Amino acid sequence: MTVAVRGVGVDTVDIGAFAASLAEPGTRFTTAFSPTERRQCRERAEARGAVHDAQPAGVEVSGPRSSSSSSGRSTHLVRHLAARWAAKEAVVKAWSAALYGSAPPISPDLLVWSEIETVCDAWGRPAVRLGGEAARQVAATVGEGVRWHVSLSHDGDAALAFVVLEGPMAG
Repeated sequence: MTVAVRGVGVDTVDIGAFAASLAEPGTRFTTAFSPTERRQCRERAEARGAVHDAQPAGVEVSGPRSSSSSSGRSTHLVRHLAARWAAKEAVVKAWSAALYGSAPPISPDLLVWSEIETVCDAWGRPAVRLGGEAARQVAATVGEGVRWHVSLSHDGDAALAFVVLEGPMAG
């Protein structure tokens, strides 16, 4: 079996606009991140000096707390969440590139964003982990045993993710 790059996706997120979206009541970002993503973002933010109780409104990181999303104390958390949102978008773009010429297997309005996770190992290196219907549909459309390569960055007012989908080529 030949394995090759099947798709590439990149996405950038304006951190200020993302923070404003997080603060909106009923925001879709309330359910967009898995518990693991929220925990890892909180831990990374805390390691960079953010106070323990800082979090954007609408995104529960580890239980109910209140804080303003515009607070400087929550900046680190928002930056990490923004990079993970960019990764989710980049995963969808890489997968879509692999399916060029075919209809999307999941309607965009039915995609469960928390099924596309960016998780880090003990050394902070990111990886993509799929679950639920997203995982089933990637396996059905691209093949079993796909590999995702992801790089995250945030600088100034922007967060960025770059994703490469590697998988089997049709024989």
